[in-house]
Parts: sequence; structure tokens; C-alpha cells
Amino acid sequence: MTSENSTPPATSPSDLRDAHGRPLRALRVSVTDKCNLRCQYCMPEEEYTWLSKADLLSFDEIARLVTAFTSLGVDKIRLTGGEPLLRPALRELVAMIAGEPLVTDIALTTNGVLLAERAEALKEAGLDRITVSLDTLDPQRFQRLSRRTSHDAVLRGIKAATDTFGGLKIDTVVMRDFNHDELAGLIEFGKTVAAEIRFIEYMDVGGATGWSEQQVYPREQMLRDLIEAYGPLTTLAKTDTAPADQFALPDGTVFGIISSTTEPFCGTCDRSRLTADGMWLRCLYAHTGTDLRGPLRDGASTDELGELISGIWRERRDRGAVDRLAQGSRGVFIALDRLKSDPHLEMHTRGG
Repeated sequence: MTSENSTPPATSPSDLRDAHGRPLRALRVSVTDKCNLRCQYCMPEEEYTWLSKADLLSFDEIARLVTAFTSLGVDKIRLTGGEPLLRPALRELVAMIAGEPLVTDIALTTNGVLLAERAEALKEAGLDRITVSLDTLDPQRFQRLSRRTSHDAVLRGIKAATDTFGGLKIDTVVMRDFNHDELAGLIEFGKTVAAEIRFIEYMDVGGATGWSEQQVYPREQMLRDLIEAYGPLTTLAKTDTAPADQFALPDGTVFGIISSTTEPFCGTCDRSRLTADGMWLRCLYAHTGTDLRGPLRDGASTDELGELISGIWRERRDRGAVDRLAQGSRGVFIALDRLKSDPHLEMHTRGG
């Protein structure tokens, strides 16, 4: 029997919930804010206010923070950027995270440009899955979108992912006046490389991208297009909290749609983001976050970091995409002058 003065038992990781009852399960870790592409919907400017190199977390510091998060229930880690393969020796970080016993899944999101030469080493280090961003099968469209001529390199990276991992996911941001006519073509390409295609509605994060509601190609229109191309689709039962809803073609081919603009998934969001310099963001739409680098470098223990993180998570009320949808007509999310004064507000800094 517990006495009145005894210390209550510590909250188990499975009990940690935010103000809307959402657990903390997935952490997206950005390892760099730099990228070798300049895609319209992410970072269209050639130059930005970059994070200070001295402020970037070392691999040891990232691993310590991962341990603090896993002590609270996080078991899925996704490495992002910018372009994460620009971070030298990334396989070393993968190996360190793979050695964390509470991590059950390590994934990487990449633009694929550097993947062909590094896929095998990443697999050997312990990486479980790869997602490659590919928005068009047309090299000329790719160059217009990214202002780079790296389309062939991306295709080689996709082949390497298939050869090394047995398959992958391909993320495609769908925009009305750019690539909405490639949905079926991308699915057919996915069949040749053992890839599940995930179509993503164009989101209005950031401010430098020139986003407009008119360029959003909504989920319902995507489904109508694919029904016209293939016939009836089957909606697959949801078995996890991943952002994509899955559908199957008549031949069994599975694809996904992430409809974060018109049908947000905030109600089941169990993920948060860590920038390359240690800023913890609970929502992609968040204007502010929590500096974890400071306490880490000041000598905070894993338990102390866990207490800080858990206390903030319990107060989390973020529903950024839902709130934006409720506004009806949307203007610029963050003005350009503010973006230039705070690199943490940029899409490529917070890991998408």
C-alpha cells in the first residue's frame, strides 16, 4: 500500500500524451539545412541565412537527444535535411542510432542525387528504409522545378535503393500547373522500381515558395483522375499514424496520398522535428520551438532532457494544418523579411 508521502511512480513512456491525447512516437531529425537542389515548393532562393556551423549538433549530441526521446516512447527516427546526404559520414550517425535498443525503425528522406554511391553503406550501417523525393519523370520539368540538371542522378539513386533495400517510397508534391498530369505515369514507374508512390498536396509552409491555393491539386481530384485511368480504387484500412492514406488499384498496386492541405491529419500526429542545430519543433507550421542544444551543451543528463521534453509535450496543442484550413482564404504563411531573419522558419531547416 502506498503511503501519502511516497513518491508517485514515474509516468511510463506509453502514458505520455499531449493536450489532445496524442503520444510521442516519431522524431524527424534534420542533419543539415543545406541542399543541392532549389525546388520551388521548398527552397527556391539560391542563398539563405544558413545555420551557423558551430551551432550544428554533432553526431554524439544527436545520439544523446535520440536517447532522451526514446526514453519517452519514440521508436521511429527519420533523418532529413535540407538534403541529409550532404552531411559527411552520415552512415556513422545511422550506426549510432541503430545501436539504440528502443529504436525500431530508422528511415531516410533524400532527394536521391547522392544516393547511388551511398545506399549500400547506409544499409550496412543499419538504415531500414528510404524515401526519395521525385516530382516528375520529365528531365526538363525537373530542371525547371529544381534549377538543377540532376534528374538522371535521382533515377540512379532510386535504382540503388531498390537494389539495396528491395524497394522504397517515392514522395511527389503535386501542383496543378506543373505535374498533375503525371499521376498515372509515376505509379507505373513505381511498379518498375518496387516503389510505393505517395502523392502530397502542395502545402503553404514557408513563404518564399510563391504558394497559392490555385496551385493545390486536392486529394479528391487526384482520386478522380486515378479512377478514370485505372477503374475503381480500394481504400485500405488505416493501421498506423503515418500521414499517408493508402489506396489500391484493381491490380493490387498500392499508393498513398498525404492530404495535409485539404484534409489534415493533425488529430493523430505523433511526430515532432529536431533541426540540425537542436531546435525542437512540435509542428511543421510552428513559428517557435524549444532549444535543446543549450541544455545539452550545458551538461543536462538524459533524464533532465527527458523531463524537459515530456513537460513541453504534455502542453502541446499544435494543430497547424487544421488551423490553416479553418482560416478559409490563405495568405502568405510567413513573410519573406521574417524568413530572412530566422532560418528556423524555413521549410528546408525544419525537415519537411
